[in-house]
Amino acid sequence: MSPTLRWLVAGGVVAGLGWSTTLTADTPATITLGYLGMERPDDREPLSVLDPVLDDEGLQGARLGVSDNNATAQFLDQEFVLHEAEVAQGDDVGEALQGLIAQGADWIVSGLPAEALLEVMAHPALGDRVVFNAGAPDDVLRGESCHPNLYHTTPSRRMLADALAQFLGYKQWERWALVYGNTDEDRILAETLKAAAERYGHRVVEERMWPHDPMARRAEGGFHAIQREIPVFVQDLPEHDVLVIADETDYFGEYFPYQTSAPRPVVGTQGLVATAWHRAHESWGAVQLQRRFEKLADRWMTPRDFAAWLAVRSLGESTARTGSVARDEVLDYMLGEEFELAGYLGLPVSYRTWNHQLRQPILVTGPRMVASVSPQEGYLHPRTPLDSLGADEGESPCRF
Repeated sequence: MSPTLRWLVAGGVVAGLGWSTTLTADTPATITLGYLGMERPDDREPLSVLDPVLDDEGLQGARLGVSDNNATAQFLDQEFVLHEAEVAQGDDVGEALQGLIAQGADWIVSGLPAEALLEVMAHPALGDRVVFNAGAPDDVLRGESCHPNLYHTTPSRRMLADALAQFLGYKQWERWALVYGNTDEDRILAETLKAAAERYGHRVVEERMWPHDPMARRAEGGFHAIQREIPVFVQDLPEHDVLVIADETDYFGEYFPYQTSAPRPVVGTQGLVATAWHRAHESWGAVQLQRRFEKLADRWMTPRDFAAWLAVRSLGESTARTGSVARDEVLDYMLGEEFELAGYLGLPVSYRTWNHQLRQPILVTGPRMVASVSPQEGYLHPRTPLDSLGADEGESPCRF
């Protein structure tokens, strides 16, 4: 080997060793998240046997978000770490929160219902940590009970109701017959749907409560008694264009399609629904997200998974754009006008400054195919059409 070649080889080895040493010496800035969920109630199984019983809903979305974030973060000397905690029904969420904080979680993604989430927000251990609400649709969390450290990536009930009402307005299906369940969630949703009808000039011609108890399943399969009961239940309703169902717990609504006395579409929580995400959605690159999720979780992505994914991706986008993991810098960017997150919904999503709700398009879909996306054409807003869904700034009772 010539002296020149020997020098080049030696120099290359030294340079390579130096480069390698530099890489290993750099410690990436770590963003530690905690996912706090709650076990599914034993009496909340899907009515249809085709729907799987999910015990990891939301959590899998957070896991995919961390994976997607780290795909970019590795080039920015950043790293996302996720710790997980799940509490049983009735257990202390504060203890679970403290466990996540002890593991270093500085950001919390919540899959909790509203009451438990409010306990978390009031817990002294939380400090100034930010919580992303990826599970509770309650409007009160965006209104009277809003909190400056609480951000919402799941749409509110009012956003979903407005999205459905806009589509029904586009179709000129303006006379609604409303059927709701006898749970607290369904009563709240029924009031929200009535408010959406009034907001968009529709009319609820009559409302009725389904009289049966939750989970009163039929031993003979449901259809024998149902096909006699439902036509009688709705046969004397005033003339209406659609039958609107409010059944968040999924204990009776699936029985109504094809069993009504008059041939009318069934919409609401069953039939044609407004939802943040759906397994049939494939536009705007959604197929790629669906496939990544299916590879990770071995199942379809649900709206709660999508909300948790959006929460984690919001942090990933903000830390990547700012080059910082500092809390205040990340939040300033996330609430700023430059923040736009690709949510595979046709329009970029962003946060409302007045209640920290993520503004986002809403899918209007049947069981196997997306029918439309709201906001609908013609529903305008001076800031963005997305703000035609849900409480606007002037009407929001949220005051930070």
